[in-house]
Amino acid sequence: MRICSDIEIVDLALRVKDCLVLGDVQIGFEESLNKQGVLIPRQHIDTLIERMDRILSQVKVKTIVFNGDVKHEFGTISRQEWRDITRLLEHLVEKGYKIVVIKGNHDTMLGPIVQRLHVKVVGYYAIDNITVLHGDKIIPELGDIVIIGHEHPAVSFKERKDERYKCFLVGEWHGKTLIVMPSFNTVTIGSDILKERVLSPFLVGDLDEFDVYVVEDKVYRFGKVKDVKEA
Repeated sequence: MRICSDIEIVDLALRVKDCLVLGDVQIGFEESLNKQGVLIPRQHIDTLIERMDRILSQVKVKTIVFNGDVKHEFGTISRQEWRDITRLLEHLVEKGYKIVVIKGNHDTMLGPIVQRLHVKVVGYYAIDNITVLHGDKIIPELGDIVIIGHEHPAVSFKERKDERYKCFLVGEWHGKTLIVMPSFNTVTIGSDILKERVLSPFLVGDLDEFDVYVVEDKVYRFGKVKDVKEA
């Protein structure tokens, strides 16, 4: 589904001109849960690569941009992170894609994993007048369109209170178009923007006028946040 002339939603990703942008992959999340006693199979990397390959078969891009939080652990590198991040990046490099990694708040120790693949970690990435950044902090170098992750937005509906759905949010922030991406992590849905406190400083304030795009079997536009509240 197209948001504007240069940006379209493709599954949980965005095609931005000749780039594919992904938010919050958070590889290593299952191992973290296992350490807490939550027994779930570690299938995220297989599902992730399969889903990415399916998306890449639908769009022609040259660059893949990971918009922060490629890994899950804060102060260390888990075995799963070493193994699965390396596998994912090698898979994409072998296919001929340029890889850009934007540093997220979880990526404090990402450098040792990606440096041998000659992948640089940057603070933000500019695509003409479009700025892609993680969203945990505001920077001065912003284009007319800003794309962030970090928030992991999801929504719920009154008739299905116990179910949440990953979604994109599109609205205005200080005269700029702001696009908020859902996480690309399939193990968890995300935070319900109607019930939970927002994380990103970009989203402090009233979100009622933001448009909601839910991603399920396809992309559904549900009007504005205020419409979802009333639905």
